[in-house]
Amino acid sequence: MSEIRQIDVLDPARAAALDIVLGRTSGAVLPPFYHQIYFWEPQPSMTLGRDGHPKVGGLIPDIGLPRRMWAGGALEFHAPLRTGASAEKISRCVDATRKTGRSGPLAFVTLEHQIHQDGQLCVTERQDLVYREDPDPKAPKPQAPLARTDETLARDHHFDTTLLFRYSALTFNGHRIHYDLDYARDTEGYAGLVVHGPLLAQILMLMAHESGSMTQFEFRASSPLMHFEPATFCQAGTDLWVRGPDGRQCMQARVTYA
Repeated sequence: MSEIRQIDVLDPARAAALDIVLGRTSGAVLPPFYHQIYFWEPQPSMTLGRDGHPKVGGLIPDIGLPRRMWAGGALEFHAPLRTGASAEKISRCVDATRKTGRSGPLAFVTLEHQIHQDGQLCVTERQDLVYREDPDPKAPKPQAPLARTDETLARDHHFDTTLLFRYSALTFNGHRIHYDLDYARDTEGYAGLVVHGPLLAQILMLMAHESGSMTQFEFRASSPLMHFEPATFCQAGTDLWVRGPDGRQCMQARVTYA
């Protein structure tokens, strides 16, 4: 099994920049999921695919499908990460499977990331990716599930192009669906720029973190959210979800507390 090892100093200035984007304040302990803004993998343009992501064929095998989506993931929090100190991230591809669904061929790729600091395992993350064919403009759009309406906590959020650009920059995410409207609409078939799935998960995770010390967090995307759509972030007990303006479910999640 191939793996990639990266060492990075968790610069507090970068965490402070994400705080500004999200409208919050952090301290010396890195908030959950903030490790997404570290461990960049800069590559020259010639090694990038048409979508702005690094070409497959390295850690992620080439399964012959062009459209990449972050479908979900799961995290285990073993110990807090501290800013100002170095950490090591070990990434492995643990599964890559091609199947045929109702919408055509699909490929499911599972990555595992382990983050260590001071010789201790701090975070284990599973990242679930889906690869698809280019959309057929004549095909009917998939029907998104309706979101629950029994939340005990709800917060409204709006996303604009500047916020999406800044989050892409902080996570070093070159995926063009988040900043190139023509590409998102004409090539990948979206109605607008796509709000990052990890950004939705990040906001849900911070909501959950306010209620107690998390040991696990699992999330799954249900329907893409466009940059012009307001969304409601909801929690009821250990269940969390994102509801779009038309009532559809964009993401669901579950938290486990210590």
